[in-house]
Amino acid sequence: MEKYLKQNSPFVVPTNDGKLIEEHFGLASTKENRFSIARMVAPPGWSEPFQTPEFDEVTFVVRGSKLININGEEEIRLNANESILLKAGVKVKYSNPFEDEVEYLSFCVPAFSIDTVNRETN
Repeated sequence: MEKYLKQNSPFVVPTNDGKLIEEHFGLASTKENRFSIARMVAPPGWSEPFQTPEFDEVTFVVRGSKLININGEEEIRLNANESILLKAGVKVKYSNPFEDEVEYLSFCVPAFSIDTVNRETN
């Protein structure tokens, strides 16, 4: 049994929206299903559809700002050095309507999965 696993080459998730996703630990990178952690960089003007994940997600902003829309009713601006926990089952939309790119970390429990994120199709 390994006592540690150092990640030297995260899995870069292919995207078509200009967002960089580097999964360090999770299903795509290490086959870990208990949790995932990814570093992301989203360009100005980026957004994704609403989703209702079946996992808890903590977002920590490293630099820039990110807008979080909850249930189409409340918007929260998350700035550098701030974090938020969204519980499984919350309908959420992430975006960056600001002038600068945003860099953030995403921690999911259990691990992020395209099958359990439940993204809406516009």
